[in-house]
Formats: sequence, C-alpha cells, structure tokens
Amino acid sequence: MDLSSFITSLTTSFLIFVLLMLLFTWLSGKPGNEFVYYPNRILKGLDPIEGGYASRNPFAWAREALSSTENDIISMSGIDTAVYFVFLSTVLGILALSGVLLLPVLLPLAATDKSRKTSNQATSNGAFSNLDKLSMGNVGEKTDRLWAFFAGTYWVSFMAYYFLWKAYKHVSQLRARALESPEVKPEQFAVLVRDAPALPVGQTRKEQIDSYFRSIYPETFCRSMVITNNKKVNEIYEELKGYKKKLARAEAVYAVEGTRPTNGSGLLGLLGKRVDSIDYYTGKIDRIIPRLTAAQKATLRENQQAAALVFFTNRMAAASAAQNLHARFLDKWTVTDAPEPRQLIWSNLDIRFFERQVRQIAVYVVVALTILFYMVPIAFISAFTTLANLKKLLPFLKEVVDQPTIKTILEAYLPQMALIVFLALLPELLLFLSRSEGIPSQSHVERAASGKYFYFSVLNVFIGVTVGGTLFSTLEEIEKDPNSIINLLARSLPRNATYFLTFVALKFFVGYGLELSRVVPLVIFHLKTKYMCKTQEEVKESWFPGDMGYATKAPTDMLILTIVLCYSIIAPLIIPFGVVYFALGWLVLRNQALKVYVPSYESYGRMWPHLHSRVVASLVLFQLTMLGYFGAKKFAYTLIVIPAIIFSLVFALVCHRKFYRFFQDTALEVAARGQNEPAPNMGQIFRCYLPPSLTHEKVDKDGQP
Repeated sequence: MDLSSFITSLTTSFLIFVLLMLLFTWLSGKPGNEFVYYPNRILKGLDPIEGGYASRNPFAWAREALSSTENDIISMSGIDTAVYFVFLSTVLGILALSGVLLLPVLLPLAATDKSRKTSNQATSNGAFSNLDKLSMGNVGEKTDRLWAFFAGTYWVSFMAYYFLWKAYKHVSQLRARALESPEVKPEQFAVLVRDAPALPVGQTRKEQIDSYFRSIYPETFCRSMVITNNKKVNEIYEELKGYKKKLARAEAVYAVEGTRPTNGSGLLGLLGKRVDSIDYYTGKIDRIIPRLTAAQKATLRENQQAAALVFFTNRMAAASAAQNLHARFLDKWTVTDAPEPRQLIWSNLDIRFFERQVRQIAVYVVVALTILFYMVPIAFISAFTTLANLKKLLPFLKEVVDQPTIKTILEAYLPQMALIVFLALLPELLLFLSRSEGIPSQSHVERAASGKYFYFSVLNVFIGVTVGGTLFSTLEEIEKDPNSIINLLARSLPRNATYFLTFVALKFFVGYGLELSRVVPLVIFHLKTKYMCKTQEEVKESWFPGDMGYATKAPTDMLILTIVLCYSIIAPLIIPFGVVYFALGWLVLRNQALKVYVPSYESYGRMWPHLHSRVVASLVLFQLTMLGYFGAKKFAYTLIVIPAIIFSLVFALVCHRKFYRFFQDTALEVAARGQNEPAPNMGQIFRCYLPPSLTHEKVDKDGQP
C-alpha cells in the first residue's frame, strides 16, 4: 500500500466516525429514539435525558463517560462490565507508556539510518515509501542501532508485567467486594451436583441426594432440586407462550381497530378456514394448559437425572462444599459452585463426566480443523486482495484497477473489509461448539468461545495474513531458493505494517462509529414498531439491546493488542493507532454500558484470568517475533531476547498460582464476611432456580414442586 492509499484510508475512516458521531448526537435527542439509545436507563427506571444526555453538543456523551466512576459502571452494568473496563485501561496503559519512550527514540533511529539505500529493500508491498523509513525494516543488519530496538523489547515487556500485576490485584478486590456484599444472591447458597451414582434399591433420586448431603452437612444442608429432562415440557411451554403472544396481539388489534381479527386455521395461520383469532387462540390455550400440567407432573416424577442443585442455609457451607472432594473417584459426586439461575444451561447439567471429556476432546479437534480450514481462505484473501496479486490472477482487471481513484480506494479498504467480513461468520459457530462441550453456564460458554476465537484470530489473521501473503507473493523466489523462506518471512513483517495500520484504523473509527450511532438497531426498531409490533411486549422485544457480547468483543480486542504488540518495535508508528483504538473503545463502550447494554449474567469477574493469560500469550508471541526478527537482522546478541520469554512464562505462572484459585472458587474468608445479613428466605432462593416451564405447576409454601 502506498502513502496516498494509507492517508485516504485513515482520512475517510476518521470522517466516517465524525459523521456517525454527529448522527448519534442528532438522533439520540429525537423523541421516540430513547428506547434505542438509553434502554439500560429506562429499564432501571431512570430518566433517559437527565443531566443533558440529549444535548445537541456532540461531545456531551463523551463528557459523561469520562466523568463516570467504576461504581457507576457496577451499578448500571455489573462487575463483569467493570472488569472489562479494567482490561481496556490496562492495555491502554501498557501501550501509552510504551509509546512514550519508543516513539521519540525508535522513529528517528529508523528514519535516519542510511545503510539501506537500494530499492530492492522495499518493505511495503514493493514500494519503498516514507512510512517504511519509520520502521525497523529501514535499519541495516548488524548495526549498533539495533540495541535501541532490543531495549524497547524489554521496555514493552516490563510495562506489561507492571500493569497486569496491578490489574489482577484490583480485579480480585472487585470480586471480593461483590461476594462480601450482604445482598442475598441465590447462587451463593447453592452448589451444582453432577454424576450422582446409580440409585440404591428402594430410593428415589431425591432421597439419595438428600440423604448423602445431609449425612455430610447435617447442620447446614437445606434441600435439593433434582435436575429433570425438560425437553417435552419445554416444547409444550413454548407452544403455550406462542399462542399467548398471538392472543395478546389479536386483542391489541381489536382494541385499536374495533374489528375482531381473523386467521386461517391451517398452516402458519395462512391456510384453511378463516376463524376468529381471539376465540381460536383462547381455545388453543385452554387445551394446552391441561397438557402442560400433565407433562410437568410426569417430568417431575419420571424424568429425574443424576444431577441436582443442593441448597445450604449459609454462604460458608455452600462455598466450602463447592471446593471439596466428595468421593474417592473423580467421576462420582462432582460438586461445583452453582451458576446464577438466569445463566444455567439446563440441557447440559445431566451430561455424565466421561461424556463431557469426550465432547471436549471432540470439540477441540473440530476447532483445530476449523482453524486449518479457515487458514487457507484467509491466506488466500490476504494474498488475492493486494492489487499486485489481483492483477496477476485477473489480468483483465488491470485497466480498471490502474485508475488512480479506484486504485487508491481498493488499496485502502479491499483487504481489510474482506478480512472483517470473513471473521464475522465465526462467533456463532464457536458458541455452539463451546455449548456442545457440556458446559453448565452461559458465562462459561462465552469464556470458552472467547478463548477459541482468540487463538483462531491470532493463528489465522496475524500469522495467516503475514505468512500467506508472503508465500503467495514470493512463490517464484522460494522455488529458486527454498532456504530463503525464513528471511522472506522476516522481511514480510514490516511489509505488512501498513496493512495492519489500516486494519486497526478501520476497526476503531468505523467500528466504534457504528457502535455509538446504533444506526442499524435504530432502523430495525422503527421498521418493527411501524409494521410488525402490536403489543407492548413486542415493542420491548424490538428495542431490547441484550448484553455487550464479550465472546466477540474481547477476542477482537486481543487481536488488535497482539497486532500492536508484535509491531510495536518493528513499526512503532502502530502504537498511536493502538492507543486510539483502546482509548476510543473505552470511551464509546463506557457510554454504551451506562446507557445501552443490559447484562444477561453476572460471573463476578471470572473472565479476567482468561483475559490476563491471553495478554501474556500475546506478549510471548511479540517476544518470539522479535527473537526471529533480530535473528533475521543478524544481530549478534539476539539470544538475549530469550530471558524475556522466560520472564513472561514465569510471570504467568506466578499470577496463576497467586490469584487464579479465588476466581475458580469463593475464598472462605470472603464468604464468611457476608454472613452477618438476616437469614435468607430459602424458599425464595429455591424458586429462583425453578425452570420456567415448570413454574406453572403449583408449589408448596417452601417452593418445592
């Protein structure tokens, strides 16, 4: 990519962001749009425009986001969201402090090196541009200037250690403070029990579980809820919900139009004899309710599984039970802490121990194959979407793409947009695969999917784009001299610097511009309310925003961090782009957390250890990259980079040993500090865990179905 294309990409991306920000300022103040721009505040009973939130000042939203505190984030969106902002702040600190030293030192050293003058040392897609002169690719081999780049490698590493350690301590405090709160949280009084052994003769599953836990915890055991196979009752329940929604819709149409609506009695209400909708759906509901009641009784009696939720009278006992070994064999009486009621994946709770292990291995194999499968088209895209290769493969396009305007636009956007679209196809597949492992909670599924997405994006985007593009463009050179492949790959790193610069710029300007403006959700909301929604429930469904989507946001941030770290020494100019990406992300997403997104679960910061370990993984990849690149530069002291890699691995191990266990289990000292509240209503806690499809069944005064 030449300099004009780079500037075109950067300028147009910035102008798009400014346009979208102004659009947000205008649209968010329009009556009727508050449900799209302030749903979180509305659901909490707050005034959406209090304090000038609908001000015409285009920077009013930024001022409020900057003035908000961590406690504001926790009160509006929970601990998990606050922890995500700790991650953004940590990465921002690493990059900003690294850039303070690297930019004024490394850029002049690279720009003033005169040891490489020939045009065959080009570093940016074959064109030796002014941008290339600011990269390490402009520094000659074996020169003393390489010492500065070597010192920069250690500076970035120590900045990462400092900020990550500080952040781990802070997140631990946030988690402890939340778990020590006197507020009654049902999950703190329950444990999830799986892999119950075969039933003894003459005992029901509930009797077996109750007697087992009562014998171990005679003073604190309260009761149990046996997990049931709810597939059939769920189907009937969903059918009932569907007819109730249709009835409410028909009644709403009748109230507005004054005419009783009709529908077909056949397929999808379109075919068959026309009937009165209100009478038809009322009759359907009356016939389904007895079926649902019978199915509920049969499910509770006949479909009991070898799993249960066990409830204790205090937090201390539940926390202790969740981390104790209850049987001699690992595949019997597996006890873990209970997830929140709203994030339980009921269909996964009764999956047996060895089946879970087999599923996990099978999913890992599928993910590995998916990574390999995607690596081919992504490498092809990275090679195919460069103009030079495009003209080689499709020579008939040469006349078109050589037009100055078209060439500039294609070089500025084509490769990056192709890659972004390709990556957008992946998250749902990874969520499905993670759920198939038998994981019991939604937050755990998202953490698992996030990890898969991170390794996928690093292997396929960072490595795939670099290696694939290089191999494709230098195939003839490799055929002549196969031993030159290492040097070619090393030379490809600065060559891809401008590609990744524009990729990062596109992500933060256009991506966060669309995030802030919410143009797509706004259009969908108005189309649905105008043509489809008839009831208040349907209107709410049309604007309900859902959560922030950590399963995709966190891996995307990690990919950007990996790119910026790995190029921070080779092409230091990428550091300001990384700083702007995370600073703008912090600002825009803080606004969204305060006003828009509604958390779907709370795991009290359990995502943090995974974020931490992946930042360290990115750091190690950066150090390995520098080790290889210093070797390609024939730097005599290249091996001194190896201690930095060892430091990173030791740092990760120390952090894991010191902090991780508290994120896996609740520390007993933390559970004990929350014991001073009045005795909880155990019947109410029990009812929180009842599946919706079973709550229509009558319950006794204690909440037992």
